[in-house]
Amino acid sequence: MKALKDILYGVGIKSVSGSTAAMVNSVCFDSRKVGMDDVFIAIKGTLTDGHKYIDTAIESGAKAIVCEILPKSFVNEVTYVEVKNGNAALAIMASNFYDNPSKNLKLVGVTGTNGKTTISSLLFQLFKKAGFKVGLISTIKIMVDDTEYATSHTTPDAMTINHHLALMNEAGVEYCFMEVSSHGIHQKRTQGLEFAGAIFSNLSHDHLDYHKTFAEYRDTKKTLFDELPKSAFALTNIDDKNGLVMLQNTKAKKQTYALKNYADYRAQILENQFDGQLLKINDHELWSKLIGLFNAYNMLAIYATADLLGLEQLETLRLLSELDNVDGRFQYFISKEKITAIVDYAHTPDALKNVLDTINALRTGNENVITVVGCGGDRDRSKRPVMGHIASEMSNKAIFTSDNPRTELPNAIIEEMEAGVEPQNTKKILSIENRKQAIKTACQLAVANDIILVAGKGHETYQETNGNRVDFDDFKVVKELLESMDK
Repeated sequence: MKALKDILYGVGIKSVSGSTAAMVNSVCFDSRKVGMDDVFIAIKGTLTDGHKYIDTAIESGAKAIVCEILPKSFVNEVTYVEVKNGNAALAIMASNFYDNPSKNLKLVGVTGTNGKTTISSLLFQLFKKAGFKVGLISTIKIMVDDTEYATSHTTPDAMTINHHLALMNEAGVEYCFMEVSSHGIHQKRTQGLEFAGAIFSNLSHDHLDYHKTFAEYRDTKKTLFDELPKSAFALTNIDDKNGLVMLQNTKAKKQTYALKNYADYRAQILENQFDGQLLKINDHELWSKLIGLFNAYNMLAIYATADLLGLEQLETLRLLSELDNVDGRFQYFISKEKITAIVDYAHTPDALKNVLDTINALRTGNENVITVVGCGGDRDRSKRPVMGHIASEMSNKAIFTSDNPRTELPNAIIEEMEAGVEPQNTKKILSIENRKQAIKTACQLAVANDIILVAGKGHETYQETNGNRVDFDDFKVVKELLESMDK
């Protein structure tokens, strides 16, 4: 048990009713999980308001309530703490509850529209290969050295983050690499964490259903850099027009990387093939298994980060050459019939364009590019026609299909994608609602040397419709279909 006053240290408190000397068992923001002598934090969420469940939490045994709006009546022997911001309070309290675990390791946050998972996952891989105990908090999974935990959000809730950071402390982890999403920053999930560094990859159209404007989306990302301590580093991609914006107000050591502009860390693509690319990083040549311009940026960011964290440069280059693709990120398979299938998480216009640019740059003759793509339901609708345009413009054939329709009608989503297709490209598209059938059709249309891109879901092993998740793995599906055609 911990004293409530110790857990509240650093929280913006407006008023207190009751004793903060009370000892509490745990911190909860879900009333269904409250137990005896817990503290319940009422959070105003996007779907529900935790203030509605204060009475339920008390009935379940809550000893203290932390909230932005105090209830009209108080229960004896329950401490009520009024705070300025419930999300910020939760994050700081979570960190205090677990004894501020981020201070006991070097935590590096990775933010940007695209590249977060690849950069953080490959940094984890590289530092493991270098012999360190390492942690990872990513879209795909949470790793505490060799132990894997499932995750459902790019940036988990503050209690989950600090719980796993505490496990990392117990395991002797020295470095942790963490994806930091705009949602996570806006909802204060990273408040109270001490970062040793932050990386900005790029910024393009995404999450405008949540942030409303691109400027708000950009400035939310910038907050991560604004709050870095002087002892940290701030590494940014200055080939992106928003790269220098990230550094405007940071107290951290400013570092830049680029392929096109002068920067502290520079790279050049010397060769690009399906089995890898030859890069020149700060005058050192490196063969990487990861291909494409976007991966050149990712590799450069990883090299720079390793250097800033003190790894020897030549050793870093050697380890970079050993790194493998991350699941669902330009993950490819070549069938016996010489059909190449690529699965990629590209679910934004910029990411889809980058992948198709890479594929088209690798074409050697008359290969057709067949793209299977959808857009997620209950998400930013404005990008749907843009992605429809890109897929139809840059492919020989584009098949529009379901992604995770969630509560929306799949055909309605597809129609919004079709709205972006220009008249000269209408004959190039097919619309097939069933995702497996869409992938099967792409396999049937493909002949030797053709390239199939299945975009949007990448590493995901499910499809979500109306709250139900069914097993669905793009890579497994396309591989099995092509192998069955080989027989």
